[in-house]
Amino acid sequence: MPREYSRTLRINSQLQRELSELIRTELTDPRINGLTITDVVVAQDVRNAKVSVSQLGTDDELKQAVKALNGAAGRLRHLLVDRLRIRHVPTLHFSADMALRDADRVGSLIRTAIANDKLSGEAASSSEAGVDEPPAS
Repeated sequence: MPREYSRTLRINSQLQRELSELIRTELTDPRINGLTITDVVVAQDVRNAKVSVSQLGTDDELKQAVKALNGAAGRLRHLLVDRLRIRHVPTLHFSADMALRDADRVGSLIRTAIANDKLSGEAASSSEAGVDEPPAS
């Protein structure tokens, strides 16, 4: 009987849960405070995993956090060996997830454009109200 979720999807979600807890409890590097694991994608052979992370703050802070996580990837993998019941624990490759930042930038641009449209619409209506209409013939 086939399972509801494929093996790689189950491993993805389990890795995301376990890594979130391990990063929060086991790592003390201040560069990784406020870090969120947004996605985990494990290769079909379960040898490699791409872990996408996001963090509040600047782009430089996020890059430093990714660098710190890639430096601690071996330790995290070693800690995962005890937690996961799979034959091969994947090699972890951390990368910055810029989707949330990009969405925030687009939202900010939209809000600015709407505010500018309202201001230009108000300015146009106030200038029209102050101009006398020519007399009808």
